[in-house]
Amino acid sequence: MFEPAASPVKPMINFASDNVTGVAPELMEAIQDANSRQGAWPYGNDEGTKALNGLFSELFETQVSVWPVATGTAANSLCLSLIAKPFNTIYCLENSHINSNEGGAPEFYTNGAKLVPIDGVNGKMSAEALARKIDDAGGHGSGGPHIVEAAAVSITQTTECGTVYSVDEVQEICAVSRANDLYVHLDGARFANAVSALGCHPSEISWRAGIDLMSFGATKNGAMAGEAVVLFNRELEETLGQRRMRGGHLFSKMRFVSAQLARYVEDGLWLNLAANANAMAERMAAGLAEIDDIEIIHPVDANMIFAALPVCTAERLRHAGFEFYDWGSCDRRNVRLVCAFNTDADDVDRFIKIARL
Repeated sequence: MFEPAASPVKPMINFASDNVTGVAPELMEAIQDANSRQGAWPYGNDEGTKALNGLFSELFETQVSVWPVATGTAANSLCLSLIAKPFNTIYCLENSHINSNEGGAPEFYTNGAKLVPIDGVNGKMSAEALARKIDDAGGHGSGGPHIVEAAAVSITQTTECGTVYSVDEVQEICAVSRANDLYVHLDGARFANAVSALGCHPSEISWRAGIDLMSFGATKNGAMAGEAVVLFNRELEETLGQRRMRGGHLFSKMRFVSAQLARYVEDGLWLNLAANANAMAERMAAGLAEIDDIEIIHPVDANMIFAALPVCTAERLRHAGFEFYDWGSCDRRNVRLVCAFNTDADDVDRFIKIARL
């Protein structure tokens, strides 16, 4: 029986997240190369994993300790478990990933450390707000057993609002933290986008600014699954091996994660991938800003755009095959648009064109 041809399906372009992408070709080649090497030792005892300390020490221009894991949540939670006891507090931003999007994992891994949120502007904590919060709690070390004692500060770079802390801003937060004997953790899920945006050396917004340890992310920038705990303060690594094992992140075939991380930081690949994502976001933001009924909510420093637009515009864009996260109701809708290492300029231009109709 004759069947009519199906209507062509509109290709879907997903700007909801940089997690929707595939794997960068260079990183897929690294995985395939690791797969061709038979007989590699398991549980991180392979030569590729052992080489990460040297590669990342060269990258950051200081001796570091690198511990691969598969997810950013694991990296964040393991980091925090090293610097906060169950009866400690960790200062973080209200909308930080550790506070809002990790299902209690930081509290679980620290056996109950208390996250204390701080209000921010455009996704950034200020040194002044941190100092006020510490003072409001009576200062570090005060209160005896009745007060949960502060131990650490956690900041995110690039922030959840797509903004980037400057070198000075990171230094100022670290200075307040140091004055109060607090460790500083950096959630670097989009660290590459921040370094690319600032045009600085990665050390300038990490250990040289006063960061003790960080979650170094690659998954959002082209990896299949590639994250790492990076310790600048190597005195913290004594129990990390046991904590990673207990948390279920000591992979038997660690070489596949390590191969991605190694290739990622070689020859500036990580910054090249991030540069495209940032450039496409800048292109999109510039186009949307020219449309009268669209408002850009936060500064676009890296690869994310937050915008308010009419509901009818959002529906028109979805009908044309675009996807993105949104929230809100009535006649306006706030949306998040994220560009990635492989975002194409033609797709960005078509998005802007349809938004303008």
